[in-house]
Amino acid sequence: MSSEITREEIGKRIAFLRKRKGFSQDDLSKLVAISRSSLVQIEAGKRNLDVLELQKLASILEFTLNDFMSAEFMFEKKHLLNEFVNVIESEERISIATSNVPKLKAVLLYLLEKCAGKPNVGETVLYKLLYFADFNYYELYEEHLTGSRYRKLPFGPVPQNLDAIIDEMIDSHSIQRIKTEFHGLPQKRYIPLEKSNLKLISGAEKEVLDKVIEQFSDWTASAISAYSHKDLPWIVSKEGEEINYELAFYREAPFSVRTYDDENLES
Repeated sequence: MSSEITREEIGKRIAFLRKRKGFSQDDLSKLVAISRSSLVQIEAGKRNLDVLELQKLASILEFTLNDFMSAEFMFEKKHLLNEFVNVIESEERISIATSNVPKLKAVLLYLLEKCAGKPNVGETVLYKLLYFADFNYYELYEEHLTGSRYRKLPFGPVPQNLDAIIDEMIDSHSIQRIKTEFHGLPQKRYIPLEKSNLKLISGAEKEVLDKVIEQFSDWTASAISAYSHKDLPWIVSKEGEEINYELAFYREAPFSVRTYDDENLES
């Protein structure tokens, strides 16, 4: 293979071409006769392709090896996003997020158990932790964590119908809402009154949650909000419209959790 492009770039190209053809990772891995975990590793840039695998992918995804390995491959961000919009408009198999309310409640309680004692973790930080957990998990596993649907609103990505779920949790005495101040500004905070049902959270989901907590739970509301506004799914979405989870696959460093993990492995 050409030394001009990295394993990470090859993985991104495979992922893009796969999604343009409408294949899930499970679909494509079966067609290529490799495990789904191997395909996940390839798309994440953590596993090399051998020549036979690349030839199979070229046949299935309908690309030529010369074009695929070219530095002129249609992978510039602007062109890629235009292509992505076309895929969204024509694709019937795009995964639609469906909120899993018991899972969402379990995740909220888990986040609060870990973070509610930190004075910076008010409502804004909590909502951003949930956003990054949902989109990071989808980027890694192509599956929904809580299934929450987010809209691009002026103050940041916020799960739809979350206020109603929060109110229900307050009424059932799962959490308590308190009003405080942080750095002289009013702040809404939530205190967990019961333990999260960890039976609803898988090991992989817990790992993603823990990484998000480790990365962001000490950030201020203004810092994490500003950071979320630089995330590609937020940037390319239209004001007031739903943020499509598929956009997580086109993130770049430092937002891409796949890129982030690769850098950690090398350090």
